[in-house]
Amino acid sequence: MTTFQFPKDFKWGVATAAYQIEGAFNEDGRGLSIWDVFSHTPGNVLNGDNGDIACDSYHRYPEDIALMKELGVHMYRFSISWPRIFPKGRGDINRKGLEFYHRLVDELLQNEIEPLCTLYHWDLPQVLQEEGGWNNRQTIDDFVEYASLMFSEFNGKIKKWITFNEPWCISYLSNYFGAHAPGYKDLQLATNVAHHLLIAHGKTVQKFREMGIDGEIGIAPNISWAVPFTSKQEDVEACLRTIAWTGDWFMDPIFFGKYPDVLMTHFQKAGVTVPIQQGDMETISQPIDFLGVNYYSASVNRFREDAGILQSEAVDVGYEKTDIGWPIDARGLYESLCYIKNKYPNISIYITENGACINDEPVNGQVHDRRRIQYMKQHLIQVQRCIEEGIPIKGYMAWSLLDNFEWAEGYSKRFGIVFVDFDTLERVKKDSFYWYQNVIKTGRVES
Repeated sequence: MTTFQFPKDFKWGVATAAYQIEGAFNEDGRGLSIWDVFSHTPGNVLNGDNGDIACDSYHRYPEDIALMKELGVHMYRFSISWPRIFPKGRGDINRKGLEFYHRLVDELLQNEIEPLCTLYHWDLPQVLQEEGGWNNRQTIDDFVEYASLMFSEFNGKIKKWITFNEPWCISYLSNYFGAHAPGYKDLQLATNVAHHLLIAHGKTVQKFREMGIDGEIGIAPNISWAVPFTSKQEDVEACLRTIAWTGDWFMDPIFFGKYPDVLMTHFQKAGVTVPIQQGDMETISQPIDFLGVNYYSASVNRFREDAGILQSEAVDVGYEKTDIGWPIDARGLYESLCYIKNKYPNISIYITENGACINDEPVNGQVHDRRRIQYMKQHLIQVQRCIEEGIPIKGYMAWSLLDNFEWAEGYSKRFGIVFVDFDTLERVKKDSFYWYQNVIKTGRVES
């Protein structure tokens, strides 16, 4: 048996997102989000599922925080529903929405759980989408208005903020592949959205500094890793483009004030341009305090001329997969973090999401999710390995506390360490809950 010991001040936590768990979609003055509209449009979500009720955490948050307290976490990463605060995207403030998040944060603090707040986890107010959404630069200012209110309301209570969760998903998955709300399939539109997100991020960081807010602010891209199928240069380059699209495309502008050449050239060949206006890159490249990293899987890729914009084809080489079909490759997390350390300035990192879709059901009131435990163990070993390498990883947020609304997959895919019966909303702690509880208590993983 090998023991992997974590630092004493390492922050252990869990993560969720508002639309995936809250429900109460039309209560207490909340406006509609793009996900309300998208999920209610036939054909967009498996089985016609939606987030109207989800885990009902809007009403059951004390129960969920009690689960976290029992688990022993130090930190809870959650997101705020923008349309719960500004039902029309801007202007009139919904005080009942603010009161809900004050109750949530107060309950966390009373239980000695530090809030890590994501300002945007995909639920844009629908009224703003009808004005062009993130393709409209006005939405940038609307977001800064919303963020500023959150900063002033929660200054002193919330000390860690994330501007955007997985900007690649907000832009390309949602506006090029059309898999998520608002469901468009336009590469130029998606690229416009990506750029505008980065400007919104930069302006929000500027506002955070101007307001003298007590705390830290960062962003959480979803990081992918790709291993070349062969040592051929064309396969190696295809992998570099794959890695760059979700990570470097968003991190290079923040850290270096420019987009990565490896992709700019590729996009230009496809007739796609980035709508950069004067001053944009200076705005985007505001210093941040930490980087969130969301990691789930890696791939083996090879060059293929007709394999999409990147000309990079993922090859199934027989890796074990989770129940959502993603290959399990924990080494990809190690490689990704080493890549970040070597390329970007030395910056504190939080693993803001990592977890596995394992669809085990209760048997005699227990959920024996052995494969999830194995997944978490493998990935935490790689995190500890990175810490030994000198990479400043400060914490790990397991995705997710609860089984929840898994976007286009509806309720068919379970990522939680707590099972949720979506008919009764009963919570059942899985074996992985107890395993993770022991990891947190001891500060170590044993293989």
